[in-house]
Parts: sequence; structure tokens; C-alpha cells
Amino acid sequence: MARFTKSQCRPCPARTQCTSTADNARTVGFPPRELRDLQLRIRTEQQTPEWKTRYAVRSGVEGTVNEFAHGHGMRRCRYRGQGKAHIQHVLTAIAVNIERLSGLPPTEESPIPRRPTALQNYLDQREIPRPKSWRTLGT
Repeated sequence: MARFTKSQCRPCPARTQCTSTADNARTVGFPPRELRDLQLRIRTEQQTPEWKTRYAVRSGVEGTVNEFAHGHGMRRCRYRGQGKAHIQHVLTAIAVNIERLSGLPPTEESPIPRRPTALQNYLDQREIPRPKSWRTLGT
């Protein structure tokens, strides 16, 4: 730690760029050599494409957590009890997913229809008519 007094800082021509404290004094901290070397090594590693690729995943997760905490008030639970809190979290996640899906552009191609079931194939092979929706059988 290095401390500079007012009398040392005042005559310095770079004082306005250096400090903005009320008493115009400055304190500079120097980390231990091991910590400084570790910081330099990690900062160098952070510039590699491999590290940036790994961090991209974390960045997405951090963004989602931040959205929940600040955008949807998830720092405070509205209900008491773990079960109710869990339901609040699940419903909020569903709402966020719906909101995100609604912002996606519509797809150009139509969805691929599902393959018929074995019963539908059986009815088609025997030319037995079947209703459009199996849910309307009772009506």
C-alpha cells in the first residue's frame, strides 16, 4: 500500500487525472506478486477463443438469472413455503418462455404432420371412415 499526502499530490501535474477525492490525497494498493501473476495469467487466458466459447454458455445463463431477478422480481417470493415458492418459480419460467417464443419470427415452412397411429392405419387400410379429430368421437 502506498499513501500520498496532500502536499505530495497537489504539485503533481497529473493530479486531475489521478484522484477525485475531497482531500486530494491518493492511496494505491499493490497486490502480492503471486496474486498479480495469477491475475495476469487469467486475463491472458480470457483472450483465447476457447475461453470465450466456454464463457458464452455462462453468459447466457447469467443473463437469464439477471432477467429473473431484476425483470420479474424473483429475489423476493410472494408466498410462504417451499411448495408455493416452487410453483411461483415454475410459472414465472413458463411465462418467460412464452414471452420469448412470442418474439420469434414465424417459420416459413408448415410443420411436418405427425405419422398416423397404428389404429389410424388400420382404419385407412379397411377404408373405415374416421373423424378429423379423435376428440370429437363422443359428439
